[in-house]
Order: sequence, then structure tokens, then C-alpha cells
Amino acid sequence: MLRVILPSRKYIEPFNEPARDLRIGNKPLWLHQRDVLAAYTTRDIELPQDARLPQTREACLVYRDNLFFDEWFMAAFIRAAEKRSVPSRAAFTLADPAFREHCLPLSTSYTQAGELYYADLWYYPNGPESDVEPLVIDMQSREIGYYHIPSYMANSVGDLIYQVPLRSLIAIDCWTHVFIADSVFSVFGRGARFEDRLERDLPFKLSVLAHAIYEGKQLLECSAVVQVGRDCIIDPTAVIHGPTSIGNNVTIGAGVVIENCIIGDNVNLSQGCQLMLSVVGDGTFLPFRASLFMTTIMDNSMVAQNTCLQMCVVGRNSFIGAGNTFTDFNLVSDEIKARDGDGALKPSNRPVLGGCVGHNCRIGAGMVIYPARMVESDVVLLASKERRVIVHDVRYEDSDHHCLASSGQHRRLYPRQGEQALESW
Repeated sequence: MLRVILPSRKYIEPFNEPARDLRIGNKPLWLHQRDVLAAYTTRDIELPQDARLPQTREACLVYRDNLFFDEWFMAAFIRAAEKRSVPSRAAFTLADPAFREHCLPLSTSYTQAGELYYADLWYYPNGPESDVEPLVIDMQSREIGYYHIPSYMANSVGDLIYQVPLRSLIAIDCWTHVFIADSVFSVFGRGARFEDRLERDLPFKLSVLAHAIYEGKQLLECSAVVQVGRDCIIDPTAVIHGPTSIGNNVTIGAGVVIENCIIGDNVNLSQGCQLMLSVVGDGTFLPFRASLFMTTIMDNSMVAQNTCLQMCVVGRNSFIGAGNTFTDFNLVSDEIKARDGDGALKPSNRPVLGGCVGHNCRIGAGMVIYPARMVESDVVLLASKERRVIVHDVRYEDSDHHCLASSGQHRRLYPRQGEQALESW
């Protein structure tokens, strides 16, 4: 089958680069797409901007390169499309709770036609054709709670929930979609599939139990659900619950707690760090007592001691100083707004949501960042009496980079779309 890739060159704020280059599930999105489709396609074509689809009679899979999809969704889509043997386009309805609650808010990529919302994913059994039929794939959502808001804090009382799909597809139009793809669809979804398999697959359940008994560990700590790479150093007092994957050459210190996370290669987690439902990129360093909850950190970044990130996304090569807190709950019980794919402030459809830091940022110690705020790539923030609480998005023009200009310690690497590719200070 031929794989045809349609480019989406729109930059994602605050990273200032296309979605295809952002890490999702600890891989660049383009590489994740290639790996998922390797079982179905034999060659690929990446079309130039606005180019026509190739004229061929062989089976084709066509998709936009800002789509995150997992192997379970793609298997269901291709299987159903091949069975129908007609040109098909992936579609969704508002009856699908995962699409309604997580994919549609803040999006700009889906095409609405009546009650259907079309994604940029097509299957052509005999080459591209003009007439295409919608193919609705159920994402198989599971309603899962994650914490409880007491009555004195909010008007809506009870468990906060996510609609966690067993099959995932989402267009990455803004940073909040990176958060959804990583924490909800990838990590939370992996946990949901694990529980679903335990319930329906008796041999698998017995295999996990056998591993736990043989190793003398609790069920979620055994090697069947905690995968550890080569040359890792893990303190025996660390608590690691699966499903968790840990890369190569990882150091985990005393008292570290990890629950359902993806940890990359060459990561250092010092004493007392706590990570839950998070994705940690290659080369990341977390000194003692750093905490991550449903947070993504991309390659070669550092989060210093006593810093707490909840429902956040941090880009590559960034530093977040000691004692910073990224808040995720609006105390006045107003809806949290975030920027959509066109940069407009829209309701995020999330009662709690952290913030986002771009690539190559430096954030000083002791700051408080309000929910859903963005710090643009290449920004330097130094705490002062005037700026210790971040209540607005921080753009490059607001940066304190001039304080480092004379020393040559920092330079702009990720300008906005259409701006100069590299600017030295």
C-alpha cells in the first residue's frame, strides 16, 4: 500500500514549529506515524504544499502529518475500509465522547458536514478518487475519574473525569492537543487497555500473576507491566507501578515514585521525585522532589527541585527553576480558556489545565503560572517583585533575554512562522 503524506506547515504555539516535529509518546510525530503504518505500507510519498494527489491505481492511505493516531485506531480503520472496498474517509460524531470532549475543542482541522466531522485520513482501494464515503470508527471510550473537587471549592462537585479511548486519533492543532495525545490518549489509554485485557484475557492475566509471584512483587510492579531498558540504575526503595516503560541508561534515585509513565533514554530522576501519568523525554533531568502529574517533558529539559507541574507540556532544551508551580484549577470557578489552532482564546472544555513552556526556555525560581498560560520558545524569565505571578501568555517580546545578551549564553532558535530562522543576541 502507498502512504501519501499531506503537509501541515502551520506552527504550533508556543513551540514555533509544525506538529510533525513535536514529540508525542516520546517520538517525533512523523516517526510515530511511520512506525504505526509500517505494517500496512510499503512505500511513501510526501507531497509538496498544495500538490495534487498522485495518479495511481494501487491502494493508498492518505493522511495529514499533524494527526496523532495509535495502532488500534489504524487497525480498525484499515480493516473496515478494506472490507467495504470503497474510498473512505475517517469521520466522527458527537456521540463519541472522546471526540466530543477532547478532540473537537480548540481544533481547526476537522471538516463538518451535517452531523459528521471528517478527519484528514483517507483510504483509496484503487488510487485517489473524488467520491469518498464517511467511515465512522468508534474510539471505544472509557469514563475514568482522576480526582475529586470538594464542594467548598467549586460549583460542580464530584470526580473529574476523562473520556479515555482504547483507539485514538486527534489532530494536533494547539499545545492542549499535545497534552491530550500524550497524557490521556497514550498513557491513560495504555492503562485502560491493560485493565480491559486483564478482564477479558484469562491467559494474559495468569501470565502477569505468574510473573508477580515468581519475582515476589505486587502485580503492578512485576516485569510483565514495568519494562526497563539496558544499563539502568534503580534504587531499591523506588516504587514503580505499571504499565510503565523505562528507556536505556536511566538513573532512578531513592524514594522515587512512578505510576504509569513513559520514561525515555538517559533520564536522571533524583531522590524523592514523583511522576504520574507523564511522558519524560530523552536526556531529561529531574533533581530531588520534582513532581509531574499528567505532564509531558520533551528532550533534554530540566525541572529543578520542589517544582510541581500538573497537566503541562514543556518543550525541548528548556530549564524550569526551583520552586515553580504551574497551577491547574481556577479558584473562581470560571471556565478555563486556551488558544486554539488559530491563536484565538476559546473554552478549553477542561475544568483543570496546566500551562505550556516552549523550546529553549529559561524560567527562574519561585514563579506561579496561572492555568493554560503559554511561555513562547526562547523566552527567559527572571523573577522580580513586578513579575513573579504569570497571569498572561509570555511572548518573546516580554522575555528577559537582554539580561544574558552580553554573555552570549542564550540565543533565539525557534522564531515564529515567517520570521528569520536564527537570531543571535
